[in-house]
This record gives sequence, structure tokens and C-alpha cells, in this order.
Amino acid sequence: MAELQVRSLSGDSTTLDEDALAQLSGAVRGQVVLPGDGDYDDVRQIWNAMIDRKPGLIVRCSGTADVMHTVRFARRHNLLVSVRGAGHNIAGKSLSDGAVLIDLSPMNSVRVDPVAKVAVVGPGATLGDLDHETQAFGLACPVGINSTTGVAGLTLGGGFGWLSRTFGMTVDNLVAADVVNADGELLRCNADQSPDLFWAIRGGGGNFGIVTSFEFQLHAVGPEVMAGPVVFPFEQAGNVLKAYRDFCAGCADELAAWAVIRDAPPLPFLPPEAHGTRVLIIVGLYSGDLADGEKAMAPLRQLGEPIADGFGAYPLAGFQQAFDPLLTSGARNYWKSHNFTGLDDKLIDMLVDYGNRLPSPQSEIFVAQMGGATNRVDPSATAYPHRDVEFIMNVHTRWDAPAQDQTCIDWARDFYEATRPLATGGVYVNFISEGEDRIEGAYGANYERLARVKAQYDADNFFRENQNIRPK
Repeated sequence: MAELQVRSLSGDSTTLDEDALAQLSGAVRGQVVLPGDGDYDDVRQIWNAMIDRKPGLIVRCSGTADVMHTVRFARRHNLLVSVRGAGHNIAGKSLSDGAVLIDLSPMNSVRVDPVAKVAVVGPGATLGDLDHETQAFGLACPVGINSTTGVAGLTLGGGFGWLSRTFGMTVDNLVAADVVNADGELLRCNADQSPDLFWAIRGGGGNFGIVTSFEFQLHAVGPEVMAGPVVFPFEQAGNVLKAYRDFCAGCADELAAWAVIRDAPPLPFLPPEAHGTRVLIIVGLYSGDLADGEKAMAPLRQLGEPIADGFGAYPLAGFQQAFDPLLTSGARNYWKSHNFTGLDDKLIDMLVDYGNRLPSPQSEIFVAQMGGATNRVDPSATAYPHRDVEFIMNVHTRWDAPAQDQTCIDWARDFYEATRPLATGGVYVNFISEGEDRIEGAYGANYERLARVKAQYDADNFFRENQNIRPK
């Protein structure tokens, strides 16, 4: 094991000799991966192919003790660290050139207590891992919409998906967590233990420590739900979006309906001639009784004259994976996002205009319906503050060839700027591709308190490779 150059907290390079590396390898049970090792390039890959950074070394943690040992090792040698759960973050904050990558992906266990309706989840688990275990008991936690997303990153940023209008944000269902702090000590946090830390990790990202265990309250959902997409020709998009807006104003909390503008994927219920054409897709899911869901979702078919629809009873875990083929790893991705309290006619006109000129076949605009239980929580109750939001728009550009980078990024930025005057100024932190100026917007009135909690738990900003909140 030769000497190694690793980035320090001050930004320069520091040398780890053979004895130091041997001490680290001997202290952890997981794998220490170094540049030049045969699996180094495979291990460092993350979901967004635009991010191509090379950590100084990677520690693939097998448990909490490995995390503690690695943090203490980095502290002792004044090393920069980054932290990766499932590696799905759009901004790629889990990778930093020359840093020590604390890789939590091997820690992917999920344990369900079906009587207490609680799940204890490791920081490397994906939404698919969580759904697989909870749905065996007809239970679920409100999480995101892509099964390869990591539970840790999703939760630390707030977390929302198909079940959020019924049961709240993911953080609203977090009841406890174990956190390794910047000194390598393990803290238990919940409403009674370290309550300020518990408040901060519910939306404040990875600024305050490394969560090694999440404990979630579960709810009876499934195993089947009424769900599916209804697909409209893009020529009808303006009228359908206005009808969709009116529908959302009166729908039940059990129903979430999202709008997506994209080129039609080869869905089995679509006629072949529709494949690859520009469409507006309204996707719905009803979390309650199937018969009630069928009635509640029926009006979505009447928003226009659809090409086809795929409404029906689906296994919840299966529906959570339905869009995975559109979001596989290895493509180049860039996002821009806004929060809205409503969809006025001017915004709908812009959605149609920019939707008519998507920059690549894989790009899309989606509008997620919020409201319901997500807005019945005081904005100061958790670090996630956006409790007045009715819709979140994510402008998702996606492509394969680096030559398309500027075209796709410019289109997303133009759309973002055009719609900015109609937005709240807030943003869902997990959707930020770039821009430190957006971080305060992500937290609004909660930012100052987060900066104080940061100073309490991480005064020298050891955990800085994230959407960073500087200590105050």
C-alpha cells in the first residue's frame, strides 16, 4: 500500500503514508478502495453521468462503527470528506475530487415492525429496498417516485411522492435517527433527544452529521392501489392543463395527480404511432380503497380527448418502479426547479411553449401536485419550510452526448428564468443542480436557525460537501 495524496480541509493536498492507510484499513470492516484498484472507477460512479470526480480514497462502510472510525480518521488527518448514500443526488455532492468518500451504500438494511408500523432503514437503502420490505405487510412510507433513489438523500432534503398528500412529507414521518457527528460520536435524535438536531435533519440535508439509521412511521397502503397514466396529444396541452388545475383544486387528499410533458415512451397501452411523439401525461395514484380510487380518478380521463390511459389496480411497489426505465443511471442530467402556489394561465402558456421545444428526446417537464397533508404542518416544525406550495415544477433535461450539454442547459436556464416571476422564490433542495444562491431560498425563514444548529454541531463546517449551510 503506497503513499496517497488526499485533499485536506484547507483545500491543499496532504500525504497519507502506508502506516496511516493500514490503520484505516485495520479499523474498518468494510472495503477501502484506492485509486488504481481494479474496482475504483466502478465504485465511484453515481447516477448523473455529468459528475465525473475522483475521490482520494473510498471507504465502503459496513456499519455505524465504520462511519465513526472513518470520520475520526479524517479528523485526525484534517481531511475533506464527502458522503454518499445511493448516489442519486442531481448535483453530485457526494463526490469531491481528492476527498475521502464515505460510501454508505453497503448499509442498505430495512427492518419492519408490522405491529408498531415502524421501519428502521439503513442509509444505503433505496426506495425499492424500503417498498419491498414494507409492502410485504401492506405498509408504506411516503417517499419519492423512482425506486433507485436513496432513502437517505431523499429524507434529508424533505422527501415527497405519490403518498405525500395523504401522509405528509417523508420527514413528517421520521420519528428518530442515529447520527454520527463531526467528532465521530454517535447521537440518538428524536423529539426528546437532541431535538434541535432532529429538527435540522428533517430537511436540512447532510450538514449536521451522517445519519446511519432512520426510523419511519408507516401507514396501511396497498398492496394494490388505483393508479396509472392518461396520455393526451400535445395539441391539447393548454386546455388539459387548465382543466387539470381546476381538478386539483377539489380533489381528495388520497389522490395525487402529476402532469408530465415529454416524448411518449413505448408504453404497452399506447398505439405504436404515438411512441416518440410529444404528449402531456397526467399520472395519478389513489392511496385508499380501490373502488373509491376508480371514481376519484375517472374525471382525469375527461380533461381532454386522450390517446389512451393505463388506469388500473397496480401493486404499489411495482408502480413505484414504473418510471425507472426513464431514469436509469449513465445519462447526463441537469435540473431547474420552482415552487408555485397555483398554475395561472401565464404559467400554463409557458409550460406549453417550452414543452413544445424540449431540447432532447429524454427531457421532460413535470409538475407535481402538493398540498393536502404536506401543507398542514407548521413551516417551522421541520427544517423543510415550504408548507404553502401547491405545485413543484422540475425542469429535467436529460441527454447522452456531451456535445448537447450547452443546448440542454441553456434551455433549462431560460425556462427557469422565464417562470421565476410567477414562482414563490422557494425551491426543493434535492432539485438544485447548481447555485449556492438558491440554498437560502430552499430554507426561507428557517435558514437562520439552521445556521445556528450547524454552528452547534459542526462549528468548523467539517460536513461541507453538500448543499451547504455555513455555521453561524
